Amino acid sequence: MLAYTTYSESGGVGKSTLAANLADAHSQQGRDVLVLDLDPQQGSLSYLLDIPASRDDDTADNIARHLIDQPKGDFTDLIHETQYGFDVVPSHNMLERLPGLLTRAQEMADDLGEEFVPNDRLRQVLSDADISEEYDTIIVDPPATAGPHLYNAVSASRSLVLPIEPTAKGLESIGGIEDIVRGLEDTLDFDVGVLAVVPNGISGTLDQEQYLEEIRELGYDAPIAFRDRSALFEGCWDERCTAFHYVGYHRSRRRDYEVETLDKLRDLAAHIVEVRYQ
Repeated sequence: MLAYTTYSESGGVGKSTLAANLADAHSQQGRDVLVLDLDPQQGSLSYLLDIPASRDDDTADNIARHLIDQPKGDFTDLIHETQYGFDVVPSHNMLERLPGLLTRAQEMADDLGEEFVPNDRLRQVLSDADISEEYDTIIVDPPATAGPHLYNAVSASRSLVLPIEPTAKGLESIGGIEDIVRGLEDTLDFDVGVLAVVPNGISGTLDQEQYLEEIRELGYDAPIAFRDRSALFEGCWDERCTAFHYVGYHRSRRRDYEVETLDKLRDLAAHIVEVRYQ
């Protein structure tokens, strides 16, 4: 199975946008894709894709309930089909309280002499639901902060795809993520792979080449860099759809640079699959 987490320590670098569009690209290439939205923010991937699920009903079943082992139904009942050919488990406001909820769940399990590993709950939930029997691709989109959302995402996926901004801060964030990964590897005793680093918002060709070279010198694979396509991606958020759908249904004329961007998304998706199965 292909599984990875899209993550960046900085917000606003296109993390959720990339996750949604890679899911669309993987689906176009014949893969069965499930996206898990662990970001409790209102402007999360669930919002981008206009998933019709209530975020604020704590009495309804949601992914946070399953992570603390208090579900109200089958995990598969949380899955929403999209018009793009891939499925989504949406976010919920209860995820905002996930750290405290996991702590209390662990305390209860300890009192009962049961095993409960807070940072490994998502992997266990997916395994118990036999998700690998239905999907060959899992993408997890956590918030841009370190904590149990990220740890569960990485524990379940074991791999990262890292969108970064074309600034010195962006390069610094790579080192920060590397520290987080090393900490997870030390604590949980597993290796975490970086499938791709994805610069987003490059201003010019010379800047792009220089930036890619610096990333590669750090030892990371940066197969694709995206130029500044703010109009395209902001349009996606306005219309609440993927870039492929936006170009196909919300543009009155063909824009070659946008078609090129869609091709790059497909190339990136294919590259991630290739790297995973090397």
